[in-house]
Parts: sequence; structure tokens; C-alpha cells
Amino acid sequence: MICGRYEGVDERVGRNYVTRQLSIGDYVITGGEIAAMVIVDSVARLQKGVLGNEVSIHDESHSGGLLEYAQYTRPSEFMGLKVPEVLLSGDHKKIEEFRRADALVRTLKVSPDMVDTDKLSEDDRKLLEKMNYPAQVAGK
Repeated sequence: MICGRYEGVDERVGRNYVTRQLSIGDYVITGGEIAAMVIVDSVARLQKGVLGNEVSIHDESHSGGLLEYAQYTRPSEFMGLKVPEVLLSGDHKKIEEFRRADALVRTLKVSPDMVDTDKLSEDDRKLLEKMNYPAQVAGK
């Protein structure tokens, strides 16, 4: 990888030696080193043995077309802030439903371009309706 600095890479290098150009987004940073680290990290995590749990790669932000649902850890209450009761219930169906609804709402709020609202399933519409999400998205 060739990492530009300040004004970029000499045009002669780019024209004669670069086989592929990548971008990590539409913003400016001080140099290409951080961008190279982002690319290396995102590719390395796909290699067997890099992650502690191989299943992790299939259940995270962007893997299912939505941002990932909110994460909570122990303790169940921290500085007066509580983990949602449903997540402590042990009811796996309700937990899965809560997480799906949370992922839908998070994605619609933060990256609405990721969601084709015309293609939402009936179950997704019902989840959004339960959460009082805007009627035009929920399908009313």
C-alpha cells in the first residue's frame, strides 16, 4: 500500500505503479497511514483465527443490511442507567424481536439510505409500529 501524505502521492508513482485505488470515505485526514490501518484491520478480521469467535463476523453492523442493535454488558444497572428488561428476561424470542426492532430503528435514524422501506417485511413493519415509528415507514 502506498499512503499519501499532505498533498497525496506523486502523479508519476500513481500513474505507473498503482494498480488499484481505494477510499475509506469522503473526508480528509492528515495521511494515508490511518486509512491503510483501516483497510488492513477490515481485511484481517475476515481471516480465520483473527477474531475470538468465528460467528462474530456474521452478526454485526452491516452484515445483515442494517446497523447492529445496541450492546449492553454487566452490570445490569450503571449509574442509574438500566439494561432494558426484555434483555434480562431469558425469553429468546422477545430478545431477538427487541434486537431486530432496535437495529431497524437505529438504521432508519442514522443511515436511512441503507433501508429500502418498500421492501420491509410485514414482521418488520409490525415491530416498527409497536415502537411508534413514523406511519409512512411502518406501513400505515
